[in-house]
Amino acid sequence: MGESADLRGGHRPVLLQEVLTALAVREGGLYIDGTVGGGGHAEAILLASAPTGRLLGLDRDPQAVAYAERRLSRFGERCRLRQASYAEMGRLARAEGFVEVDGILLDLGYSSLQIDDAQRGFAFRLDGPLDMRYDPQGGGTTAADLVNELDAEALARLLWRYGEERHSRVIARAIVAARPLRTTGELAALIERVVPRRGRIHPATRTFQALRIAVNRELEALEAVLPQALELLRPGGRLAVITFHSLEDRIVKRTFRRWAGRKAVPSPLPLAEAASPRVRWVTRKPIVPSAEEREVNRRSRSAKLRVVEKVEGSGR
Repeated sequence: MGESADLRGGHRPVLLQEVLTALAVREGGLYIDGTVGGGGHAEAILLASAPTGRLLGLDRDPQAVAYAERRLSRFGERCRLRQASYAEMGRLARAEGFVEVDGILLDLGYSSLQIDDAQRGFAFRLDGPLDMRYDPQGGGTTAADLVNELDAEALARLLWRYGEERHSRVIARAIVAARPLRTTGELAALIERVVPRRGRIHPATRTFQALRIAVNRELEALEAVLPQALELLRPGGRLAVITFHSLEDRIVKRTFRRWAGRKAVPSPLPLAEAASPRVRWVTRKPIVPSAEEREVNRRSRSAKLRVVEKVEGSGR
């Protein structure tokens, strides 16, 4: 997703022109946006592939899908939107007739539609319920459940694994001692009391990241979607992934290296399979936002775009 509000009340997609170039969007192409969010990337792809290009957009968030439906309604049957996790991409794409596609985009993370709504519980700067679910209508574990039910050791492991939080044990012990915690403001204030602040980064940043990733099982979904995306591409089709933190980026980089014939360490695949090229690099080094984009859109600062192209005869 990775979008922020612009001055007109719309949404500014991260690395927009870079994505269009990397995907080599063409007239009549077939595309999938696995994280449609506010619809900014999808809109640009539909415009660049006019008049006959088609796009399938997926998003777990029903509010994001409703927003994108309004924004993209003028494209009619050229645009299909489904509320679903991109972990289900293979099944949904086939059901909608999106096979042998020309390009797939995954813009990971959350969008301003979510972080700017206090009731969604994503932002430590806005006081709201500790929710953090991308699909709040779908049930499941909330951030409040994790914060108030895990013991200190399990909570510390979660904060370290998903947030790489150096103060995970200190924060976990403080949380357990202060329970129950019900709002983002309560949690952020608690962390600010027990962790020293250095620079402009709020000390609750990594904790909130860890809880969001755990609640939505983001890393598991990313691991699940990448092979599905490769299978859906036609030879010559491209997969572009925008990451916003090191955990996501490691998974993408390791997977792309393995597909390109460079064995990742550790790798669950046999060496013979890992050495068989299935893709070629379009961008060996990640594309990052320009200084101008980082200045205008602060949420783009940590974005990295990696792109590969499926090669002929790669099979499954």
